[in-house]
Amino acid sequence: MNLEEILASAANNEVTIPAVWAQGRATFGGVTGALACERMQSVVTPGRPLRAMQVSFVGPVEPGIPVALEVELLREGKAVSQAMVRMVQNGTTRLIAMGAYGSGRESLVSVAPQPAPQVPAPEDCEPTPFIKGVTPDFVQFIETRLCFGSRPFSGEKHRDIGGWMKFREAPSRLDDPAIVALIDAWPPVPLSHLTEFAPNSSLTWSVEIMDPRPAIKVDDWLLYRAEIDKADDGYSNTHAQIWNRQGELVAISRQTVAVFG
Repeated sequence: MNLEEILASAANNEVTIPAVWAQGRATFGGVTGALACERMQSVVTPGRPLRAMQVSFVGPVEPGIPVALEVELLREGKAVSQAMVRMVQNGTTRLIAMGAYGSGRESLVSVAPQPAPQVPAPEDCEPTPFIKGVTPDFVQFIETRLCFGSRPFSGEKHRDIGGWMKFREAPSRLDDPAIVALIDAWPPVPLSHLTEFAPNSSLTWSVEIMDPRPAIKVDDWLLYRAEIDKADDGYSNTHAQIWNRQGELVAISRQTVAVFG
């Protein structure tokens, strides 16, 4: 079952995510984030773009077990809508997400984003293979090509990680939920500081998507770079930026991650 099929199956606000999208004992966070994004979009004014989404991973959303998605439109203003999703599994809350949607308005303030970093083309970068039992299961759906930092558990103490990413099988459209899923494909930066496997878990995740949306084709590569702001006491705070192949800023992401190592 690919991402589009999972999103479509949640139209009645209940979904069972297959184990092929697992990341350890939990579901890949990009899928749960994409589900939250898609469900909130369904209750706000059509055409009002997502500006920001905040996700709190309360507990693991387990694959293979039904998940209820409780969607609420909190407020519908003249230009801005606020919505919320709660994912409930086995009677307990596993995820809470809030989304802010806003129509554009005239403004005297206009500041261009910083340019994208210079990196080799994706065709010149080594692909990350899917290896059953070694890489997370969801890697069979998303391909990444490293440009920044090092692989997890390499013992290399870089402050960043990232590179090119895209779906191995192009979806019919690369909309907001699909972009959200891609953003979470990269492992947390601090894992490269370790020399052996250690569990890790995202606590919070914030995504901001630029509008107007830069042009992106369904089979395009996106460039991702995450950097550590601070890591200590078993927690890491990181920020990331995502660009299209033309160097236009697509999204900004922030995460708080617990690292058990």
